[in-house]
Amino acid sequence: MKVLVINAGSSSLKYQLIDMTDESVIAKGICERVGAEDSCISFKTPDGKKIEYKTPMSNHTEAFAEVKKVLTEGEYKVIDNISEIRAVGHRVVQGGSLFNKSMLVTDEVIKGIEEMCALAPLHNPAHIQGINASIELFGKDVPQVAVFDNAFHSTMPAEAYTFPVPYEFYEKYQVRKYGFHGTSHRFVSARCAEVMGKNIEDLKIVTCHLGNGSSITAVKGGKVIDTTMGLTPLDGLIMGTRCGAVDPSAILFIMEKENLSVKEMDTLLNKKSGILGISGLSSDDRDVKAAAAEGNEQCALARNILAYQIKRYIGAYTAAMDGIDAIVFTGGIGENADDIRAKVCKELTFLGIEIDEEYGKTLVKGAEGELSTANSKVKVYVLPTNEELVIARDTRDIVNAL
Repeated sequence: MKVLVINAGSSSLKYQLIDMTDESVIAKGICERVGAEDSCISFKTPDGKKIEYKTPMSNHTEAFAEVKKVLTEGEYKVIDNISEIRAVGHRVVQGGSLFNKSMLVTDEVIKGIEEMCALAPLHNPAHIQGINASIELFGKDVPQVAVFDNAFHSTMPAEAYTFPVPYEFYEKYQVRKYGFHGTSHRFVSARCAEVMGKNIEDLKIVTCHLGNGSSITAVKGGKVIDTTMGLTPLDGLIMGTRCGAVDPSAILFIMEKENLSVKEMDTLLNKKSGILGISGLSSDDRDVKAAAAEGNEQCALARNILAYQIKRYIGAYTAAMDGIDAIVFTGGIGENADDIRAKVCKELTFLGIEIDEEYGKTLVKGAEGELSTANSKVKVYVLPTNEELVIARDTRDIVNAL
């Protein structure tokens, strides 16, 4: 079975075509700046070449048509006909409390995703566009599956997901913690149990998805008991451009002093804060690391804040689970910033963690391995995530069950 995995943004359309017989990636790429005059598509060929060209794409339907063209026509085609694609799996950021598992797309499911648009105004409308464009291209006979980013976190207990504001806001507007990066946390926690050769139901794992967007999750017995992101992906850790958890009074204070509107403050917190805001240089850890090495104190501070917060959340989640068996690092920073990983682990000596720092330097660029030594009381792993594969697997399983 060939499954097309789609992640539709407001002006983008990422895709991967996966052959589920061996879970190999046949093709992947992205349509960017959809709706703009300079829209373009880029993709990687099976032999690793990257091809990019500009082409008009005024909406997601036209973007899907371009994806179809890339997959089935020309020198770099990977399939002969679009009919070879048996199903399409869509990443959906916010399913709220309506969806606690992946779902076959129906009119009712689309309506439910629409109802959650208020909780994810930048994401859910784009996902709906992607789903509708996919149905238009493939027809209603090709199954579409929605895989919700927060579904893995639906096992959180009320004491973890309830915000201490008047309860009526939860009842009226579903204001609560939902969490995100669920497909990533789900994949790496399961992979961690597999690598350890143990049943995930017997393990207490902290998974650290660290990238431009970052979140940490406590997984006890295969179920999430807490996670750092909240109602939106803004909460929790310091991120590339997002502030993470901040005293609400500080936000109100800045708004008043700078005479900022709600929309302006939202932009400041989501797009101008975090690593970018502290460093004053970049949201990319590679740039910030290089500048810190050259003596830039603000860049060094930004990375120290990140390491400190990771350590703090690992400690808190160890307490929440009454113990810990393993820590997983994943995501762009988690998989590549060996110095951040080492700094975090060396400051968790109370847990009995011991790492091989030199070996850790080799665990980058997609490498999978154990960072901890044989004497370490807690296992520490670097495990590359694969959210697209999770979506493809769920899609396959739902379609096979029809």
